[in-house]
Amino acid sequence: MSSAAEGSKLWGGRFTGATDPIMEAFNASIGFDKRLCHADIRGSQAYARAISKIGLLTADECNAIVTGLSEIDKEWTSGTFAIQPSDEDIHTANERRLKELIGAPALKLHTGRSRNDQVATDVRLWLANEIGALLTLLRELIAVSVRRAASELDVLMPGFTHLQRAQPIRWSHWIMSHVAGFLRDHERLEQIRQRVLVLPLGSGALAGHPFGIDRAALAVDLGFTSGATLNSLDGTSERDFIAEFLFWATMTMTHLSKWSEDLIIYSTKEFGFVTLSDAYSTGSSLMPQKKNPDSLELIRGKSGRVFGSLSGLVMTLKGLPSTYNKDLQEDKEPLFDTVDTMRGVLAVANGVLATLKIHPEKMLRALTHDMLATDLAYFAVRKGVPFREAHALSGRCVGLAEQLGVSLAKLTPTQLGTISSVFETEDVLKVWSFESSVEQYTAAGGTSKEAVSAQVATVNAWLASKAAAN
Repeated sequence: MSSAAEGSKLWGGRFTGATDPIMEAFNASIGFDKRLCHADIRGSQAYARAISKIGLLTADECNAIVTGLSEIDKEWTSGTFAIQPSDEDIHTANERRLKELIGAPALKLHTGRSRNDQVATDVRLWLANEIGALLTLLRELIAVSVRRAASELDVLMPGFTHLQRAQPIRWSHWIMSHVAGFLRDHERLEQIRQRVLVLPLGSGALAGHPFGIDRAALAVDLGFTSGATLNSLDGTSERDFIAEFLFWATMTMTHLSKWSEDLIIYSTKEFGFVTLSDAYSTGSSLMPQKKNPDSLELIRGKSGRVFGSLSGLVMTLKGLPSTYNKDLQEDKEPLFDTVDTMRGVLAVANGVLATLKIHPEKMLRALTHDMLATDLAYFAVRKGVPFREAHALSGRCVGLAEQLGVSLAKLTPTQLGTISSVFETEDVLKVWSFESSVEQYTAAGGTSKEAVSAQVATVNAWLASKAAAN
């Protein structure tokens, strides 16, 4: 590359020697940061208006810049923007094209601005927009979940701990258990968006803006509802918001992976509780009888990918000296990849749940009366027996059933009475109803019909409030 070409770079005036082509390619980010094209244009248009207000641009120059950038924006949208070999990043590309369109006024746009505060602004603008889309997808998943919980309220199934059958619950209660996690994910992401919407522009390279730009007004112009950054050194280099977003994605993927794992297990022949739609399954290349839950397995698998992006960025940030360093160019690819992954995962999760078929009869058959051993203890508690003693008595009843080789529910009141006189009455037989078992859990958050219906109503009210706000 000629020295003249070096001088055409945003940083080229100091350099007279050519850049090694290998280094040229190594340094370039246009291959991935072109995704910031629209955010970069928005930021530049607002910056032009801001420096026009302080006399660095005439009204005509400002209008030419804003109009020229709008034309460039259309070129990006239509796919006609032609990237040149000298365009090392999106900022260089847009400014180069602006000069081609409007000439000399383009040379004034960068006054008082650095690519350091420019790129931080672009990424924040871009991410805030993407967060809006992700919040919508997350609310859709919550809405699908709640609709299923409401319509399938009467379906009973085993609840599991340690992957062992534990106590009867409602299928809708299982659904709402995952909704609880998704609600936390939504809350977290809303909070993160407010920390994303802090304006770095006007920080310059590191020391600040020398021409008295009104950063508060610039923040309003660009929709940065949380104002401007406190300190210019921090403003150019802080990537907490990206790390925090990647943590959100990791936590959300952890919830979705757990949800997927449950459904994968429930879809096996051994369980048979659910069947995935053909639209979200694949077959085997060798075994024609198989129906594989690839959609759920990919969601589970991509959780590792997202966590890898988080850990990689944190290692990049660890130990960096103050203000901007080129290491920070490594923040974008994991961010872009994670946003794409989360968009795909949430869309697929919505489809899986919306089209899932359940088999209530198989869920019911999986309920066994030994799962009501705790209910037998509760029966004794209601007769005045302290719980620890009641628990021990129930355990002895379980042992008796095993000794006799019969189901716990097949023990007669007389046989149960050999363990404790509290079990001698005929009303002990009411313990063996699965429906009665779930209906006793009426406290808020429980698995009774009333308690689950209350959970559904709470989330529906939340969804309505979000719809009204948006």
